[in-house]
Amino acid sequence: MDARIVGWGHTKFGRLEEASLEDMIIDVAQQAVAHAGIDYADVDGIWVGHFNSGLVSDGFPSSLALGASDDLRFTPATRVENACASGAAAVYSARDAIRSGRAKVALVIGAEKMTSQTTEGVTEALAGASYQKEEAGVSFPQIFARIAQKYFQEHGDQSATLARIAAKNHANALNNPLAHLRKDLGFEACNTVSDRNPLIAPPLRMTDCSLISDGAAALILAADDVAEDMANNIAFRAAVQVNDYLPMSRRDILAFEGPARAINTALQTAGATTADLSFGEVHDCFTIAELLIYEAMGLAPRGQGARAIEDGIVAADGALPINLSGGLKAKGHPVGATGVSMHVIAAQQLTGTAGDMQVADPRLGMVFNMGGSGVANFCSVLENAG
Repeated sequence: MDARIVGWGHTKFGRLEEASLEDMIIDVAQQAVAHAGIDYADVDGIWVGHFNSGLVSDGFPSSLALGASDDLRFTPATRVENACASGAAAVYSARDAIRSGRAKVALVIGAEKMTSQTTEGVTEALAGASYQKEEAGVSFPQIFARIAQKYFQEHGDQSATLARIAAKNHANALNNPLAHLRKDLGFEACNTVSDRNPLIAPPLRMTDCSLISDGAAALILAADDVAEDMANNIAFRAAVQVNDYLPMSRRDILAFEGPARAINTALQTAGATTADLSFGEVHDCFTIAELLIYEAMGLAPRGQGARAIEDGIVAADGALPINLSGGLKAKGHPVGATGVSMHVIAAQQLTGTAGDMQVADPRLGMVFNMGGSGVANFCSVLENAG
């Protein structure tokens, strides 16, 4: 017995001043239930991905989903947290409940209200996902700047490569009506330090950093025997979680061993290689992260990830398009929502309903959602089983 994705919902990502966390949770829950064509009474459990390190605007969010319908009253609801991978963690927790036989239908929600905080407040909150004994007071831009600095020291200045990644993802976001920033910034603007593109943590510029966003996404998962007659039927060929040491001092920060292990194990479990993938939605919290993910995927040898973008492999019309949604870089990164959103985008691609983002004849899609600096790593390989 396994779970399949049979319905979904998604808000726009961005500064949603009129929408509270509760509003977004109820919105996507209602969208997903309607899209799946089920009754609220069919839902056996609810899992809510939501970061909890100072971003919490409603301190007990799991049961907010019950506001979508009185028929959800008394349904078990649980908040799931694994830093920036909280969304994927919620998806996997719901899938596990279905695989165990404890549930037949699950509602998974990822949501975050970030813009009610100041930029300084968000930065401080996100820093809570690092190892406080050694990394307290160091922001995540500074953490990934350290990674970029070391990469540049070993492999030469890659500023232009990072700018190409940013420009690619911003161009892709033009095709995503739900993206936070739908603006083609172009390579030159991304590669130039300016008043509009200042250094945030050298060598990372503003265009190398993901956006502070509000937003939510939801999925309905159903057991195989429930899903077989449903219109949407997206199967997990693989779903792998790998956690690595929290302290950066205990890891080779350029090897990205946790992401590489999660991705390679997922592909092996799926009986696939990157050549079999039609697209990937990956965790580009910073452009240096996407560059290292290329290498973790085996698209280029270590230190040569630039090849993947210079050769056009990861472009929208390339052999393996990466982040057609715009990624965290341009779609936005409402932390708890990100992993669920990635699965929604993948499901849309595989059902041919991704609109202007759509790839031709998709077979397999990969989702990679990461918490921290390669600490909590979730990789799914999905296919249309309908």
